[in-house]
Amino acid sequence: MRLIGNLLWIVIGGGVVLFIEYLIAGLLLCITIIGIPFGIQAIKLSFLALLPFGKEVVQTERGSGCVSTFMNLLWIVTGGIVISITHFIFAILCAITIIGIPFAKQHLKLASLSLTPFGHSYR
Repeated sequence: MRLIGNLLWIVIGGGVVLFIEYLIAGLLLCITIIGIPFGIQAIKLSFLALLPFGKEVVQTERGSGCVSTFMNLLWIVTGGIVISITHFIFAILCAITIIGIPFAKQHLKLASLSLTPFGHSYR
């Protein structure tokens, strides 16, 4: 089911578009030294956005410190809230049909991770 879900996600759910957008944003953020941590998180999000089915978001052990909290706050202020709202809107649009409910779940997973990516990982 993961393979079928990921293939449908790429074709119908906009997986390739999300992958390219996150990847370009991550590479642009990596141009500056200050943006490197944010760029790395955006690149991680791009790979999750390409193949989200079968992946689980987990909190890392080092994810509860002051640094990750500060970085998450900076991320939210500089665009994380917009990305998260976008995923949430896409989740609502996908959930309108029964066929789109699995895609809506993946958008909700991406919305939560795109809001606070520091201190979280996926496997």
